Amino acid sequence: MSQHTSRPTGFDSATLTRLQADAAEIVARYPQARSALLPLLHLVQSEEGYVSPHGIEFCADLLDLTAAEVAGVVTFYTQYKRRPNGEYTVGVCTNTLCAIMGGDQIFATLKDHLGVGHDETTDDGTITLEHLECNAACDYAPVVMVNWEFFDNQTPESATALVDGLRSGDLPTPTRGASLCTFKQVSRVLAGFYDGRADEGPAAGPATLAGLEIYREQQEAEREGRHSVRKSPTTEKDGDA
Repeated sequence: MSQHTSRPTGFDSATLTRLQADAAEIVARYPQARSALLPLLHLVQSEEGYVSPHGIEFCADLLDLTAAEVAGVVTFYTQYKRRPNGEYTVGVCTNTLCAIMGGDQIFATLKDHLGVGHDETTDDGTITLEHLECNAACDYAPVVMVNWEFFDNQTPESATALVDGLRSGDLPTPTRGASLCTFKQVSRVLAGFYDGRADEGPAAGPATLAGLEIYREQQEAEREGRHSVRKSPTTEKDGDA
């Protein structure tokens, strides 16, 4: 814990008490307190929807760091937001495979439909639109993520319907993984607080498992081949005759 004089944080007393209790639980997970910085940043982000200047001060004071040291970490990682984020971050993968499969067109369509560009938020505060660099789901390209939940094999039309559902409150169901929650809620999960959604929905789908199935079929064929050879001792005898 910090040896510095406690600095004003900008949080009201009830919020500060709650944050301090959660932060103590996070710090206790680590042998060195400063190792808790990343989840602590997610924690303060779960409170305000971004990492505010007083969120930075809270983390710095708790971990005996300078505000500049904390801010340097915040600006390095794109999951930490420096201004209020929308309830839902809609990330369109525009890396190579997704781009050529339609990701660029999807992003352009959503940009026009929502009236915002990369890392910008709609006027109603619902959606922040982002370019994403590879969602590690190339087998389902093009992929859109909402608060890091997968929506596979998207088209401009399906992506438009997706964001319309988010804005109307009719939340769509991800193709794989857990049900949707808000940006603040998922930030709390990333801080290390379990919300019970981890086992919801399907995990790996058929496209992801195709290689594994081929491997299993080949292994089974090899076993059957070896078994047939072992059960055919007459082959060599017939040749000698």
